[in-house]
Amino acid sequence: MSSKNIEVQPFVHEASSTITYLLLEKSSGVAAIIDPAADFNIWTGELDFRFCRQIENVINDCNHKLQWIFETHVHADHVTGAQYLKSKLGGTIAIGSRIKEVQQIFSKIYNDAPCPSFDGSEFDCLLEPDQILPFGDATIEVIPTPGHTPACNSFLIENMLFVGDSIFMPDFGTARCDFPGGSARDLYSSAQRLLQLPKSTKVFVGHDYGPGGRPIAWETTIEKQKEENIHINDGVQISEFVSVREARDAGLSLPKMIIPSIQINMRAGRLPEVERNGISYLKTPINCYPGIQAGDN
Repeated sequence: MSSKNIEVQPFVHEASSTITYLLLEKSSGVAAIIDPAADFNIWTGELDFRFCRQIENVINDCNHKLQWIFETHVHADHVTGAQYLKSKLGGTIAIGSRIKEVQQIFSKIYNDAPCPSFDGSEFDCLLEPDQILPFGDATIEVIPTPGHTPACNSFLIENMLFVGDSIFMPDFGTARCDFPGGSARDLYSSAQRLLQLPKSTKVFVGHDYGPGGRPIAWETTIEKQKEENIHINDGVQISEFVSVREARDAGLSLPKMIIPSIQINMRAGRLPEVERNGISYLKTPINCYPGIQAGDN
C-alpha cells in the first residue's frame, strides 16, 4: 500500500488484534511507526520484542531513519514496544497532550508514588490538537479523537487516515468507551469530524477482530464508513449511538492485559521504578467483596 511517496506496511499483532503500521517516506528516507506492540507474559513477567524486531529489520533493510514513534493513546490490551524501538533505531515517541489526564486517572487507581512525575514528560513529544508535523516531504496532521480515552489522536498523512481506537472496520463499528475518562458522546463527536473528510480518504484501523470469521482487515474508506459502519453511519444520531455504545460496553470484559499495559504504557513503555532489590513490579488493585475487608482471615 502506498500514497505518492509514502509506503504503508501493516503488521498484525495476533495476541491483541492490534495493527501496527510502518510508514516509509521514500523521497527523504524517513520512517514512522504507529502503535508498536510488544508481548508480555502475564505468568512470568517476561517482555518479548520479537514482533518489534520484524519492524526493526524492515527499517534497517530499506536504510530508512526512524523519525516518529506515535502512540494513538495509552493502550489497555498490549504493552507498547516504543522504548525498545527507540533504543535500536532512535526516533521521537509522541502522544496526545491529554496524556496528563490519563496519567492522573490511572496513577490514582494504581496508587503510584509521585515518581515519575506523570506530567507527560515521560514521552518525548506531546501533540497538540490540529498540530502539523514534518515527515520528510510530507506532513502529518494530528486530529484529536477522544472518546475511547481522553488522549486519543488520529493521524492524517496525505489521503491516509490512521484512526487508532476510534472507528473500526464498518462491520465492527467503534471502540469501547467505558474505561476511566472515556465518553461515548465524545467518541460520537470525534467520529463525526473524521467522517467530514473526503470520501476517498483511506482509513487504517487500530484493531480488527474478524467478525463472522472473515479474514483480518485494516483498510477501508471514509465513504464506506459513512455508508456501512454499524454504529456510526450517516443515519445515526448521537442519542442512538450513546445508547447502543453504552449498552454494548456494559457487557464487555476488561482486556486480560490491562494491568501490565496501563502501568507500562502510561510511562511511554518504561517499567515502574525498580525497588530495593533491583526488580520492577506491577500492582494489581484488589476490589474486596462487600463485608470482607483487607486483612480479614
